[in-house]
Amino acid sequence: MSSAGAAFRLVRAGWILTREGVIAALPGEEMTGLPKFGWRVAKLLTRGGARRRQRSERLAHAVARLGPSYVKLGQFLATRPDVVGNDIALDLALLQDRLHTFPKAQAVHAIESSLGRPVGDLYIELGNPVAAASIAQVHGAMVERETGASKVAVKVIRPGVRKAFQNDLESFFLAARLQERYMPSTRRLKPVEVTETLAQTTRIEMDLRLEAAALSEIGENTRDDPGFRVPHVDWERTGRDVLTMEWVDGIKMSDVDALSAAGHDLPQLAANLIQSFLRHTLRDGFFHADMHPGNLFVEADGTIVAVDLGIAGRLGKKERRFLAEILYGFITRDYTRVAEVHFEAGYVPHKHNVAAFAQAIRAIGEPIHGQPAETISMAKLLTLLFEVTELFDMQTRPELILLQKTMVVVEGVARTLDPHFNMWQASEPVVGGWIASNLGPRGMLSDARDGVHALVSLARQAPDLAARAERLSREIDAMAEHGLRFDDRTARAIGQAEARNTRSGRIALWVIALTLIWIGWKLL
Repeated sequence: MSSAGAAFRLVRAGWILTREGVIAALPGEEMTGLPKFGWRVAKLLTRGGARRRQRSERLAHAVARLGPSYVKLGQFLATRPDVVGNDIALDLALLQDRLHTFPKAQAVHAIESSLGRPVGDLYIELGNPVAAASIAQVHGAMVERETGASKVAVKVIRPGVRKAFQNDLESFFLAARLQERYMPSTRRLKPVEVTETLAQTTRIEMDLRLEAAALSEIGENTRDDPGFRVPHVDWERTGRDVLTMEWVDGIKMSDVDALSAAGHDLPQLAANLIQSFLRHTLRDGFFHADMHPGNLFVEADGTIVAVDLGIAGRLGKKERRFLAEILYGFITRDYTRVAEVHFEAGYVPHKHNVAAFAQAIRAIGEPIHGQPAETISMAKLLTLLFEVTELFDMQTRPELILLQKTMVVVEGVARTLDPHFNMWQASEPVVGGWIASNLGPRGMLSDARDGVHALVSLARQAPDLAARAERLSREIDAMAEHGLRFDDRTARAIGQAEARNTRSGRIALWVIALTLIWIGWKLL
């Protein structure tokens, strides 16, 4: 897609946000200069009907007009209160990923194209769609098993969704590049890198084979876990555009009244949900990253079944240790250790003082511990932590974005089930157990074993490394003697990249300027 096309899409999105009153709902009184002038113009251009709506309703209407890509973008930005502000983040978190269904005939075509077999050979019966989201919709179906007919859920990709997302992502990248170029103060938030994370998670979500693999992996990880599971995958009937899995009979966790009427222990469900999430995160380093209540079912025996695993998150060993020690440090009020972990993980530059950072962490932890247990919020903790780490030059950590989002969502679901839910009391057994296993003597043995494996691997690579070191030494000597030189292909590539960036910025600015002239002409 051309830069001009991306710029036009960006301007169109801005126009819709203006007309639906989203920009006018921003706190313009706090702005100065050109931004405040733009906010005043946006208020004049807001549609009359939009003025009577709440800000969250304005966002919902605007996103509905913009399409599925913007639903995902809004949900993604809901994880970044440091970027959009706490109030806007809360409004974005309310966006619902529900769209109109598409015709069954199109679903049949997608299934047959993906699996290369007629639908009649795959399913005894394929029902009408029962739910539809921005990327796919779900049908009920019956398949023949050795034990007889069995009901399954069939998830089918929405036609044309990949092209639509790719076009909109070009606009997102253009906006991120312009932000980095013309708003230096926001570079620490890494808008381009955050957009790349959004693009990658969306690409993964649109290949249903990867969702099936995620279901299979979490299924293996949680095989012996109490009170939690995921549906079984039917690999014979799964491809890039279709995922067939076990049908789940249960009550949606969003229907609290039905759960209570069925006799389920709601506080126990809340504790089980939090502990399951922390277990997957700390023990496995692989977790369901879209655990809103619509994706969680409760079976008759109280087992939680998680569906829709299109978005999953991974954490390395260092990140897991970082998370566990921070949570445990807040639980035990060991703020010095929390500060030290930030420095050890390389998240806060070493030019800062550990004791001063610990003092800032204490300013977060003490007010929380002074509150009743049911009011202690993980969302509030993360927001405060963002504010403090910004003062100490902590850079955005893209690998933690999904974790931050999911922790806030899971906590919200738990509090819906149990308004008096004690997040810290429920977390302590899992977090404390993980720390005892991984940071105590057993953890030291595990680290030593990993170190030995690394040394063995390094020894095997020693001849190759020695040859590389010798070549590098010769190249450094040549560089010292003759200077650094680019070959012709590298020089041309650098020139072309710079030209593209310059054209993109100029095209975007011209499009925005022409749009403003057109708006002014229409107002005359």
